[in-house]
Amino acid sequence: MKVAWQRQLRLMRDKFYKRMRLTRAALQSAAGVALCLLGALAPAARADYAVLQSGQRIHVTGYENLGDTVRLTMVGGTLEIPADSLLRVDPEDTFLPVKVKLLDVPFATFIASSARTHGVAPELVASVIAVESNFNPNAVSVKFARGLMQLMPQTATRFGVRNAFDPQQNIDAGTRYLKELLLRYKGDLALTLAAYNAGPDRVEQFRSVPPYRETRDYVRRVTQKFNATVKPPAIQSIW
Repeated sequence: MKVAWQRQLRLMRDKFYKRMRLTRAALQSAAGVALCLLGALAPAARADYAVLQSGQRIHVTGYENLGDTVRLTMVGGTLEIPADSLLRVDPEDTFLPVKVKLLDVPFATFIASSARTHGVAPELVASVIAVESNFNPNAVSVKFARGLMQLMPQTATRFGVRNAFDPQQNIDAGTRYLKELLLRYKGDLALTLAAYNAGPDRVEQFRSVPPYRETRDYVRRVTQKFNATVKPPAIQSIW
């Protein structure tokens, strides 16, 4: 009798623990599903576009006004720019769908595509091309800069250009280089253009536009063309 009672007690205990294990597994599974659903339903981090006076757009996740400067927060770091170089900050949904107007210039489609991809005003790209090569895709300078945006051989190689005389490759690489310089000089158009013409080393050396007649004339000419083609309504509508 005692043995039968002990056997019955063990059977009841085993069933209890079995139910407990099943309940724990079910709870863990439900928690996992809930976490997955929360992750899927959580709203994506909001992002905005900082629009600079140069027409450049920078994708930002936040910004802070520090008085004379503005700190932009981006994926991967922060960037501090002069406050007067920031035109405005627009919500991301303002730019959906992304649109870039076609300019009335040669290779307008390639210019618009690269401008949209790399976040540079198409008017700026076109202005650089006009001064660099007058839209001649076969132009070669005495310093062996090639193509529409007059890429130096080392610059073309760095941006993976196989044929510097190919308009699409040349414009894409030149636009990427402009974007790189705009970020480096915090949206300062004069320093960006000076570095494009004379090289970043010379800008760093003089900590301003180098005192070369060619470079100063280049900065003036590109800036004049850019200012003549870009207007506030155009900046608002190109993206």
